[in-house]
Amino acid sequence: MREFSTPALTVPPTTGGLADSVFATALAQPDLAALSRRTEDGGWQTVTAAEFRDEVVAIAKGLLHQGVRFGDRVALMSRTRYEWTVLDYALWTIGAQPVPVYPTSSAEQVRWILADSQAVACVVEHEDHAMTVGSVVEGLPQLRSIWQLDSGALRALALAGRGVPDELVERHRQAVTPQSTATVIYTSGTTGRPKGCVLSHANFFAETDNVVERYHDVFTNKASEQPATLLFLPLAHVFGRMVQVAALRAGVRLAHEPSLAPSDLMPALQSMQPTFVLAVPYIFEKLMQRAREAAEEAGKLGPFDKAVDAAVRYAAAVERHAFGDGPGPSAAQRLQHQVYDRLVYSKVRAVLGGRVRHAMSGGSAMNRELGLFFAGAGITVYEGYGLTECTAAATANPPDRPRFGTVGHPVPGTTVRIADDGEVWIHGGQVFQGYLGDPEASGLTLHQGWLATGDLGHLDEDGYLSITGRKKEIIVTSSGKSVAPAVLEDRVRAHPLVAHCMLVGDNRPYIGALLILDADALLRWQRKRGKPEHSAATAARQDADLKVDLQRAVAMANTAVSRAESIRSFRVLAGEFTEDRGLLTPSLKIRRRAVLKAYAGDIDALYTPAGASS
Repeated sequence: MREFSTPALTVPPTTGGLADSVFATALAQPDLAALSRRTEDGGWQTVTAAEFRDEVVAIAKGLLHQGVRFGDRVALMSRTRYEWTVLDYALWTIGAQPVPVYPTSSAEQVRWILADSQAVACVVEHEDHAMTVGSVVEGLPQLRSIWQLDSGALRALALAGRGVPDELVERHRQAVTPQSTATVIYTSGTTGRPKGCVLSHANFFAETDNVVERYHDVFTNKASEQPATLLFLPLAHVFGRMVQVAALRAGVRLAHEPSLAPSDLMPALQSMQPTFVLAVPYIFEKLMQRAREAAEEAGKLGPFDKAVDAAVRYAAAVERHAFGDGPGPSAAQRLQHQVYDRLVYSKVRAVLGGRVRHAMSGGSAMNRELGLFFAGAGITVYEGYGLTECTAAATANPPDRPRFGTVGHPVPGTTVRIADDGEVWIHGGQVFQGYLGDPEASGLTLHQGWLATGDLGHLDEDGYLSITGRKKEIIVTSSGKSVAPAVLEDRVRAHPLVAHCMLVGDNRPYIGALLILDADALLRWQRKRGKPEHSAATAARQDADLKVDLQRAVAMANTAVSRAESIRSFRVLAGEFTEDRGLLTPSLKIRRRAVLKAYAGDIDALYTPAGASS
């Protein structure tokens, strides 16, 4: 199949902007629990719809008093937190344009984004961010103000705006139209200098309203509970912004958690008790890994692995039945599933707070078996696919018939086309307006309303999309063999010891792999076997059993491809791939160019007899 469309489920608004939903909800349901805000003692304070509207208006007045005007751009450099959402909606209320900046950005990246966007002000989270902006401010003559959240920026803005009349705020809000620019989000820069994606209010309407309608059971109030989600994705990333907008438009209670570290995230999930979560595959992989480790420490690894296998087989039987291929789980499978649900699956759900039944995953590919396990454990993970340029999701697995291992159907109102060279093209109301100040790049990406994604993929006979790699990431060996790395990398990374896998081999005789091991998993592996507690690189050189385990992981991955495409050697690297080192994007994707440069010597060693498979 070369093209597949899903009809829109909503009529796009013809007037107004994103802030209008805050005012409409406050008028219709003033006491609705719109948000939960973290308190100093670690608890959660309810913020009603009316209270949130009043805070948005107060900050909007403060921004106007400080000289921010309709169409101005204001940078936001912070982790995910309640104040970001207030600022987003305050800026949208007066027709200004928030410009997210990742909190881990270097001074040069900050300088580029502030200069390219012509931001007139910048909100930072803490003093370190303020110093970063301050170090480049001399080259930014248009930047007039810097506000720091941890120094009471919102309080100061609210006080400054007390004399601004409500009518002035309302006139600004009424001037916003769906075609007005809502935000400029810069790409992560994995393939070069970040480009500013111009997204309109209409883009967010098309995306969020259709997603909310399609996933009605996820976003809609039940008789006994209000839907709620904990947002821990970076709000500097389009996926996080889409979640924020969808939640507030749908009346979902929204809370924030700035840290992705399991030691912070898991307690927040358990205390907030969301009904659904949105994450990247890394989070689900870590959750699975933590559950397996807990079982191993309790001496129950064997039963746990049997429970995992039972969940996968149960969910696969349900999936086959949904597509008219089989009767569904057998009576024996259903009975086994009930037993394991009480003993194992309920404990997995409890880690997420106990109420989660749905989840959405994006950013990179999720292993099919992982998706089946969570479905069998009572949490259906709807894997999707999208880019900043299409306001997050372009495709997602439908709630009634998910096909695990794919990224699903086009979201309602969207068409997906596979070009002659295998590139995925997207058409729909969520496709962006172009790159800020870069008509040449916009022209290369937009073709009469179609977004050329740069990703390679295929549609199956039922219209489900699978992503096979990126055009710019295709590896061409010296023999001329073209290899898309994603399939092999995902399979190797599924091994509990492997945190990251990156394939190399451009202009080389065969494909090699760079491995980063999970330090905690390696330590447990060593202790369980009574091994010396060496670092990953040292252990890989000295421990024959570790080499065998890793070689098995590579061999299993190689079963998915031909010999010419297979991994012929691998090397365990010292150190980690982190944002701070510039080797990962904030959405946890590998910066391939940076890794190639940082580990050039290790890559050369892959192609010498002494350096391979170590």
